Amino acid sequence: MAAESRHVSVHIDRPLDVVYEYAGDPTNMPAWAPGLLKSLEQVDGQWIAESGAGRLVIEFTPPNPYGVLDHDVTFPSGQTFHNPLRVLPDGDGCEIVFTVRRQPDMTDAEYDRDCGAVLADLQALKRIVEGRPG
Repeated sequence: MAAESRHVSVHIDRPLDVVYEYAGDPTNMPAWAPGLLKSLEQVDGQWIAESGAGRLVIEFTPPNPYGVLDHDVTFPSGQTFHNPLRVLPDGDGCEIVFTVRRQPDMTDAEYDRDCGAVLADLQALKRIVEGRPG
């Protein structure tokens, strides 16, 4: 059975390549995604994050010309979640879209809370990137 998905997006008034470069740099993630992680460092070739849920391992999609910023997050339990993230052209700016997948035992309130946290992170990304010179 397919999981329910919700596409959470924000328009950013900066060119796609600028947003993609910033959001695609894992070292910037703690600044714009504090809902997911508090810190991120590379250890023995793996990206390790500290979060409210404990130590996470994050594997990022390699740089590509398509605006794809997908990443897999593995929790301390060993469970891995695939997170689709795209930067799409939108006029002179772009739209960043995160697909939030509902997990099997998630209540409506929990799913709404997850979607709200993703929206807050994308809005933080917007504020940061739009506030940067150039």
